[in-house]
Amino acid sequence: MSEDMNKKKWIILGIGVVALVGIIVAIFFLFFTEKGFRLLKVFEHSGKSSVTRGTVGEIEPYENMVLETGDVIQLDTGILTLKADDDKYIYLEEHTKLRLEAEGTSDKSMTKIELMEGAITNDIQNKLSEGSTYDVNTPNATMSVRGTMFRVEVYVENGVKYTRVSVFEGTVETRLVYKDGTIAGNPVRIEKGKEVLIYEDEKTTDYVSDPREIEYGTLPDKVLNLIKKAIEEGRDVSLTSEEVDAYLKSTVVVTFTYQGNVFGTQTVKKGGKVSEPELMPAPSGSWNYDFDQPVNEDITIEWK
Repeated sequence: MSEDMNKKKWIILGIGVVALVGIIVAIFFLFFTEKGFRLLKVFEHSGKSSVTRGTVGEIEPYENMVLETGDVIQLDTGILTLKADDDKYIYLEEHTKLRLEAEGTSDKSMTKIELMEGAITNDIQNKLSEGSTYDVNTPNATMSVRGTMFRVEVYVENGVKYTRVSVFEGTVETRLVYKDGTIAGNPVRIEKGKEVLIYEDEKTTDYVSDPREIEYGTLPDKVLNLIKKAIEEGRDVSLTSEEVDAYLKSTVVVTFTYQGNVFGTQTVKKGGKVSEPELMPAPSGSWNYDFDQPVNEDITIEWK
């Protein structure tokens, strides 16, 4: 009889534990449903790219792939768009590499992007809630936003590191990051329709100039089409639809030179690629240019 009573006690205790676990799970589910647990994923993908994750190593991304904080994401060629929560999009351009950090919930979030090379367009469609942050860092600058659409590009030219920040909607605050890692105290505020260019050479880190008008003609067509989409959605961006169409239809001139003389020219649609001439100006040498790169402005290519 005593043994039967003990069995019943253990059964009742087990049922109680299961019920308690169920209640905890339900509370956990309701809490994170209410708060909006963060969604980080690959939204759009085609071409050649990779995600490198901790000890797992390199992973080939796919649409709806869930991302983790600390992932290093690289796009070589093609298309790659990341989505954070339901209203933040990160559009990578070709030859771009970044590290993604994200924590919290959608209503109290921390998003940080370390842009190592290339360019991204960030589209934060709704103003961040109090306590939420969205930062983009480059080797010589850091920028913070509340709700905006902006592009960040990093590149090296003649040994000088550059960061270009172009704002299409809202405002962005930028601060210089010096070689020793210290950050400038006073931010520079960039309004929509403006951009800044930050340089870092052997001596210093500084702005090339005060915020200036965006050079839209040098932007890739993909970025211009994102601006046009925002216009169609009724958002307050820095261009009209007609202006975007004019930039999309524009062309650039590519001039080939040999020993200081013009060897030939090509007219190329802005954002397109120039074709390598079939004829060579000399038996030895090569054109000093990567023909896989898109052309966004008039350029001169020399035979070396």
